[in-house]
Amino acid sequence: MNLHDWIDELCDVLDIDAEIDEGLVLDLARTVAHTVERPAAPVTAYLLGLAAGSAGAGPEKVEALAAKAQVLAEGWDRPADAPDPDDVDDEVPDDSLVDHTTDTFDD
Repeated sequence: MNLHDWIDELCDVLDIDAEIDEGLVLDLARTVAHTVERPAAPVTAYLLGLAAGSAGAGPEKVEALAAKAQVLAEGWDRPADAPDPDDVDDEVPDDSLVDHTTDTFDD
């Protein structure tokens, strides 16, 4: 069995009628695996499919969506072990000696 046979069988099992440019998806996954991190490759392929399905995308739109993801991956400059900037713990000042009994808060 080759990749094309697998795709045909999988589409049957999933009850979808889809044409796929497996080369496009594999190229994107390869780029993501090497520039972001390996686990990002299947997640990216899934999200590409989700975006394509949500948009009712034809082949040209899928290519455009994949190109956007490719550009993002190629420009990715964060090492896999770098912390997410949104999750970095900022130092919290110690104000335990400050009297907050008169503080008011707006709802």
